[in-house]
Amino acid sequence: MRLEVRSSRREELLDITARVAEAVTSSGVADGVVVVSSTHTTAGITVNENADPDVVRDVLQGLERIVPRDAGWRHVEGNSDAHLKTSILGVSVTLPVQLGRPALGTWQAIYLAEFDGPRTRKVEVTVVSGAG
Repeated sequence: MRLEVRSSRREELLDITARVAEAVTSSGVADGVVVVSSTHTTAGITVNENADPDVVRDVLQGLERIVPRDAGWRHVEGNSDAHLKTSILGVSVTLPVQLGRPALGTWQAIYLAEFDGPRTRKVEVTVVSGAG
């Protein structure tokens, strides 16, 4: 299943947990795995805390400290920092599916990590049954 996600800022973490859970439920798979993957080089996928919004802000600020936007990068499009941040986080996560839902911890959420927005992004959600 393909999800379209619209970002509104250059950098943000967008909680896509409910949409991924909906895709898992509609797949009919009770037990297995779900792979959530960004199809972009400047937007990643990550799992992190969803209870305190300061965590999201801290993640974005921390990545900015590690990979500043204006560091004399050579890539002509001016978004090298976005490519590097995506490489650090990765473009996919694989999660267990249990009882027809992604198996996440109490405070966990699945995020699309936008680093070169605003844009409309595509996220592939692939659900695989654990039944042999």
